[in-house]
Formats: sequence, structure tokens, C-alpha cells
Amino acid sequence: MTRGIVITGTDTGVGKTVFSAGLAGMLDGFYWKPVQSGLDEETDSEVVARLSGLPAGRVLPEVYRMRMPLSPHRSAEIDGVAIEAAKLSLPDLPGSLIIEGAGGLMVPLNRQTKFIDIFAQWQLPVILCARTALGTINHTLLSIEALRARSIPLLGVAFIGEEMADSQRTIAEFGNVRQLGRLPYLDPLTSETLREAMVAGFDLSPVAGGQ
Repeated sequence: MTRGIVITGTDTGVGKTVFSAGLAGMLDGFYWKPVQSGLDEETDSEVVARLSGLPAGRVLPEVYRMRMPLSPHRSAEIDGVAIEAAKLSLPDLPGSLIIEGAGGLMVPLNRQTKFIDIFAQWQLPVILCARTALGTINHTLLSIEALRARSIPLLGVAFIGEEMADSQRTIAEFGNVRQLGRLPYLDPLTSETLREAMVAGFDLSPVAGGQ
């Protein structure tokens, strides 16, 4: 049976796609982003295929692909697509599946359903990706509260960016949440530098142990 882990963020552009690529590679698993908004530039699945080191068949195709880089609900409306939550059923795979949401928890899929509603149905453990920049304490603690209000299991927080020790500690203490580690901004960003940074920066025993 598939063992899934959901990767979400406190906001859009926090770096969760790069983190997802690193995690999928470390676990030698599968990656799936069921809903992709924006096709003009490299898609998130293409980024993961390039950075994770996974074989091509381990990056699963999206269920929905919309042209405009907007919230999925609006991008779908522009394209004349109806996103149906029922079609986002979990695939059955022989290994770990890293599932990436779009943006943050409250991003709408359609006019009735948000991503967090799907996560609550799946009841898979979540890793919350958070920037280390200014504003992260508020955004991260609000996201933690939203997950717990819906009884969604939270494995911990993955910080992304330059070290901000006090902010990271404050989130861990107020949120009563595990710090999984920190992924710095990488230049150059390659599959090799990403793997090295993941190994050096993260304690993934809670992930491997399914806690």
C-alpha cells in the first residue's frame, strides 16, 4: 500500500517544490502534484524530475493542468475546467509517495473546496514548509492551528532559507511542533547540491519512521 506524505507551505513560493524533490530523492519514492497552475515556465513536476534523481516513471502526471499561474480555482475557470475533488484519489504505489499541494493550505481548488479539505479527507501526515524570512512566525503558527483544527497529522516544519534561529525556535515552542531541519538557498541548485543539503540539514527519522 502507498505510504503518502503531503508537502504544503505557509504561502506560495516558499520552496516546497525543491524540498519535495530532495525528500522524494532521499526516500527513493514517487512524486505527485495533482493540480498544476501555470504552464508557461518549468512546471513543478519538471523541476522535481530534474532535481530529485528519480527515474522518469516515479514522477506521476498531474490530474489537472491549467495554463495561468493563478489559484487553481481561478485558473480552472479561465480554462473552462471543472476541478472535481473526487478525482484526486490517492494512487496505489509500491513505495513512499510525496504529494505536493499548490501554495498554502487555504488555496481553493474550486468554489467549494480548499486544499486543506482534501488533506483532511486523506488523513496523511503533513510536512509544513516555511520561510525563515520576516513574517514566518505568524504564517506558520496559523497554518499549524489550521491543520490541528482538522485533526490532520503534522510531522513537523521544514524551514527554507537563511538561518533565523530565534524564529525557528519560537515556532517550534509556540506551535509545539518538531523542527525537521532547514534547507538553505542553493547556488548552484542541482540534484547533487540538493541531496547534500538534505543530508546535512534534516533529521528525517520521523519521516522514515512514519511518526
